[in-house]
Amino acid sequence: MAEIKVPELGESIQEVQISQWLKKEGDWIEKDEDIVELESEKAAQSLAAPSAGVLTKILSQTGEFVPIGTIIAELDENAQPGSAPAASSAAPASPSGNASSPAPAAAAPAPSPASFGEPSSVMPAAERLLAEYKISADRVQATGPGGRLLKEDVIRYIDSQGLQPGGQGSGPANSSALANAITGAGVSSPSPKAAGIPVAGVGTLGPQVSGTADRREETKPMSMIRRTIAARLVQAQQTAALLTTFNEIDMKPVMDLRNKYKDKFLEIHGVKLGFMSFFVKGCVEGLKRYPAVNSEIRGTDVITRNYFDIGIAIGGGKGLVVPILRNAETLSFAAIEKQINDYAKAAKENRIKPTDLEGGTFTISNGGVYGSLLSTPIVNPPQSGILGMHSIQERPIAVEGQVVIRPMMYIALTYDHRIVDGREAVGFLRSIKEVLEEPARLFLEV
Repeated sequence: MAEIKVPELGESIQEVQISQWLKKEGDWIEKDEDIVELESEKAAQSLAAPSAGVLTKILSQTGEFVPIGTIIAELDENAQPGSAPAASSAAPASPSGNASSPAPAAAAPAPSPASFGEPSSVMPAAERLLAEYKISADRVQATGPGGRLLKEDVIRYIDSQGLQPGGQGSGPANSSALANAITGAGVSSPSPKAAGIPVAGVGTLGPQVSGTADRREETKPMSMIRRTIAARLVQAQQTAALLTTFNEIDMKPVMDLRNKYKDKFLEIHGVKLGFMSFFVKGCVEGLKRYPAVNSEIRGTDVITRNYFDIGIAIGGGKGLVVPILRNAETLSFAAIEKQINDYAKAAKENRIKPTDLEGGTFTISNGGVYGSLLSTPIVNPPQSGILGMHSIQERPIAVEGQVVIRPMMYIALTYDHRIVDGREAVGFLRSIKEVLEEPARLFLEV
């Protein structure tokens, strides 16, 4: 019997949260097949099976917090593919059995609508089903470890009672009676009010509307990534003197250049040419000109880096992550686009590693992909600056005395005013504006 343990995920990570089980008890699992998703304070990632076998027991349920090294499941390495778990080996009695067949009472009886008392806890999937079918948790028999109410328990109860979403159809007889009352099957068609069916403004409920508003509240623990994000944002607000300055960029030159070469770029490099590589290059140029934006405060010292590790904020499967482009000053446009593309895929599949998120001297956040027109991003401590990109919109602007329509983007720099002055912040944004409105500057280094 193999034990599935929470592995070491980083020297500062002490516990993880069980985000989602990808397999259930009794499933056959191949070696290196993902069985569970774990979420730490830095990233979410999947845990693969160390060997092939049958998942015999899950010891930690979805949503639980467990320390590093905890045994969360057991795997039977001696089992064979297709073998059923011992708990489900008994076959149900045949409904058409003869006199020598086991009595129907040997089969598990359907849960009755009687109250079983409140379960010790309700699993998230079970809670959603209870809400959808308007079932009280104390009416469903909990069979999970420690009295937990599982999704399977609720499904079993729904099947036994013949329920439909919304709590209607609690039995065949009631369903038929309701159908007859509405369709008039076999009887004269009464009005909804005469049939006793609540109707807005009339009927047995007076002026009330049909149905009842759902005013329940849902409580669930904050994920570890969200807790870390919350703590760092509060830390930034409490420790840094944050200020934001804005500028706007005429994106037409970059868009024309991109449209001219995007097909050839994809053919040669196997990745699409996006706007982010232009902004990474523009930020590197701005950081070279204004090194204070690439600095941090350590105690009473100011540390200025001569390298440029640019963090790219990505909305992942479990929340915002900021993987790092190391030494971005040495990367080509293609290398930048490939790394960003790889990070985006890894974030979506919860494969981002903690080492991918460590460090960083400056951050770029692209709220424009979600339609943001303007925002004030918050720095990622201990960094001193973050650039906010926004959506591109066509707007009338004045060019050489003429009003023209151009694709414009607002950009924002939030910075730590303790070490970055307003002159430097404005100059940094102007340098990005200059190189994006004249992309040739990126290659001529002027």
